[in-house]
Formats: sequence, structure tokens, C-alpha cells
Amino acid sequence: MMNISSIKTHMYCPMKLYIQKHVDIQENEDYQLAIEIKKLKIDIQDLIQKNMRKIRKEMNISEIEQILSENIDSYIKSTADAIMSMDLGLESSKINQIIDDTYFNIKITALKIKQSMIIFNKHAFAIIDMFFPNCMYSYLLKDPQLELIGMCDKIEISDGKYYPVIIKNSNPPLKGVWDQDAIELVACAILIEEEFETDVYVGFVDYDKIGERRPVVMDVNLRKGLFDVMREVKEITDNKKLPTVKRNPRKCDTCEYIDICIKE
Repeated sequence: MMNISSIKTHMYCPMKLYIQKHVDIQENEDYQLAIEIKKLKIDIQDLIQKNMRKIRKEMNISEIEQILSENIDSYIKSTADAIMSMDLGLESSKINQIIDDTYFNIKITALKIKQSMIIFNKHAFAIIDMFFPNCMYSYLLKDPQLELIGMCDKIEISDGKYYPVIIKNSNPPLKGVWDQDAIELVACAILIEEEFETDVYVGFVDYDKIGERRPVVMDVNLRKGLFDVMREVKEITDNKKLPTVKRNPRKCDTCEYIDICIKE
């Protein structure tokens, strides 16, 4: 079966996918590290949600931030130590970035909570669904007919409707979402439709770095785009087709496969 992770890699760079599948033996470790970091971020959101229940409408912003931050730092550090013990190549700079992003998001969340409590004149536990809707995390989905499998970061459920959500730590474009994020999102949407026998019309990309959620309509063109990418991925993974790519300094200069790619 084709994994959504292969689609994501192809959208970033087809040559990277080729090297991962046919040259680099470290692919599984890289994938496992990405999964562990994703789980850490989801657990952080769970902690923030639990902490939010303690917030009262008379509290000021600094008090709200302090409560939202409870146990966050110690949990990140203990989980990071556990990941490092797996010898997956986790760098301390990555952990520091996660910590910085987490506290930045807490500041934004604190402002939103305070504003909402003022507007509705309610304590935080009474409006928690506005910030954390009923959802499922890291849900594994598969469609035998499409031969597609993957994990959706979050599936939010509201009024019987399912909304796929993917969480990104990258900088977003000025408007909308990156093409690769939209393709990943529609792949999750199609799998949700098969799993729960429902229709998915919209999904969301959460850009954690700026604390912003952006919607994506699951239209026909986006779905066709996914199937085009899946055909290209299949050619690379199954038929070992060597892709032709143009050098992109923004991507190439920071790619771990730059030396291999140049040789290829």
C-alpha cells in the first residue's frame, strides 16, 4: 500500500522520495522520528486542554498563560529524553524549537481564551469546545481499493460532520496553504470518507508556528491532483523511475541527501 508519507515527500521533492526508497537505508528511522515528534505535539495540546479547565474569567492574561503552561516544560523534556534514547537522531535544537513554538502558541491561546470569556461571560471550562472540539488524534486510515494508507493528525467531529486537520510547524504562505499540505489533507479526507462512510467538504491546516488555522475546500480539482501525484509516486516506488527535478536552493541546500543527489 502507498503511505501518505510518500505522497508528502514526493510533493516536497520527487528525487528525495526516490533516494529514500531506493538508496537511503535510514528512511525508517527518519519516519519514526517524525511520528514521535508529531505524537509529542499532540500530547502537548492535550495538556493545554486539561490546563484550560482550571481557568476562571476573572484571571488576567499572565495568570492564564501560567496555568496553560503547567507541566508543559517537564513533559517536553522527559519525552525528548525518551526519544533520544531511541537513537533516532533527535537534535537539541529541534527540542528547543518545539519549546519556543509551544510557548508562543500558549500566549496566543491565552489571549483568545480571555477574549472569549469576556464575550460570553463564562469560565474557560464552559467554552472549551470552542478551542478543542470533539476529535480523534493520530487516527490510522486505509482504503484497500485505492491501496492508500496513512495517519491523520486529527479528525474533528461536529454535528455529525468529519473534518481532517493536519498540523504543520513550517511557515505558511501569505495566503492559503502550500500545495503539498493541501494534497496531504485531501488524502486524509478521502480515507475518512471510506472509513466512516461520509462526505468531507472541508479540512484544515494548523500552522503551529503562527498559531493560525487555514481552511481547504476538498473540491474536484484537488482530488484529481491527489490521484495524479499518486500515479507519479507509484512510478517512482514500484517502477524505480528516476524523476527529473530542478534545483531549488531553498530546499536543496538544507536537504540531507544533497551529496547523494548531486552524484545521481
